[in-house]
Amino acid sequence: MTATEKPTDVKQALVDGVGGPMGMLYTALPVVVFVTAVPFLPLMVAIGVALAAALVLTGVRVLRGERLSSALGGVIAIAAAGGVAALTGSAKDFFLIGIWASLAGAVVVLASMLVGRPLTGVIWSLFHGGGNTWRRNRSALRAHYLASLAVLAVFAARFVVKEWLYLEDATGWLAFAKIAMGTPLTALAALVVLWAFRHTTKVVESMASPPQPVR
Repeated sequence: MTATEKPTDVKQALVDGVGGPMGMLYTALPVVVFVTAVPFLPLMVAIGVALAAALVLTGVRVLRGERLSSALGGVIAIAAAGGVAALTGSAKDFFLIGIWASLAGAVVVLASMLVGRPLTGVIWSLFHGGGNTWRRNRSALRAHYLASLAVLAVFAARFVVKEWLYLEDATGWLAFAKIAMGTPLTALAALVVLWAFRHTTKVVESMASPPQPVR
């Protein structure tokens, strides 16, 4: 794929990345089930109920036409979170993977910006096969610094808020923070990333176009 070719559908790829219109429900429901069940049931039973809810949602997603590999992501996430909580015996550790994943994401994005290769620009190159063409244009580079900063802000906010709630043993509020700071914040960051993608595509296409003859 050349630098001036467009990906199949970047906008759709970003929509899919935040889970689509039903993404928030698919993400939230097993978590709500867990925090609702855990005060009344043994921890292992609450984990099992949450996992069962995730499995049911997976079936619904497959029936709605989603690929099984995509739909299984929710089950895997709940199974991993439940596994950590089961190992430690603490309900709040159900959210531990998400907390540290947010920190890891923030570190990766910040590092990419510090070395002059903002992560969203690298991802744009993967979509377009344009190499480092985008980095040679200040406007495109600046757009990806802004987009990567938006992604960094989301990761950092999630880590700070959830880590504080974790230390406060506020399991219920951890669930609320996971839902409220999940799909909604991801969608906001995705809008900035989509703008940066479109802007970069325009810039790179203009750089590749031959100059028009003067009449």
